[in-house]
Amino acid sequence: MGRRTDRAQLTQMVQHLRKEIPDIALRTTLITGFPGETQQDFDILKDFEALQEFVKAMRFDRLGVFTYSQEEDTPAAEMEDQIPEELKEERRDVIMAMQQEIAFEKNESRIGQEMDVMIEGYLPDDDVYVGRSYMDAPDVDGFVFLSTSWHLVTGDYVRVQIVQAQGYDLIGEVIEEDDDEFTK
Repeated sequence: MGRRTDRAQLTQMVQHLRKEIPDIALRTTLITGFPGETQQDFDILKDFEALQEFVKAMRFDRLGVFTYSQEEDTPAAEMEDQIPEELKEERRDVIMAMQQEIAFEKNESRIGQEMDVMIEGYLPDDDVYVGRSYMDAPDVDGFVFLSTSWHLVTGDYVRVQIVQAQGYDLIGEVIEEDDDEFTK
């Protein structure tokens, strides 16, 4: 796949980043089912097991997994040992289930923390604002939901204390400051 680093280098880099920037949000994407992933003893997947161990050890804040797809005129498309689609999807699902557990645990650990949230909109039926923290990419990651008597508009930043986690989403309360620019 043209990797230019190995597991040890990646692990060292992640550890260094987390040491130097404690609140960093690390995200990555992975591909399952790349040609040549070997199967030993019919059900023990050496490379796939290594990938699972790496994901568990790194505990990425955000992680996406895609299945390998053959692209014309690429070296990988011509490789032997193409992996069946069903197996690629099964491997993707295993990694995503692992990551879901990690993501939910990380969100639980954010209860009590304060963070800046950018408001993206308002859901009148639920009477809540929807926002994103610095960790959340549009159309991919979870939301921070908050109720407040403040009148907020898209693009506003508010300081929020996280009071609850619901899966991939967080529930927060606006921290009212004396010099707030928002109106009630």
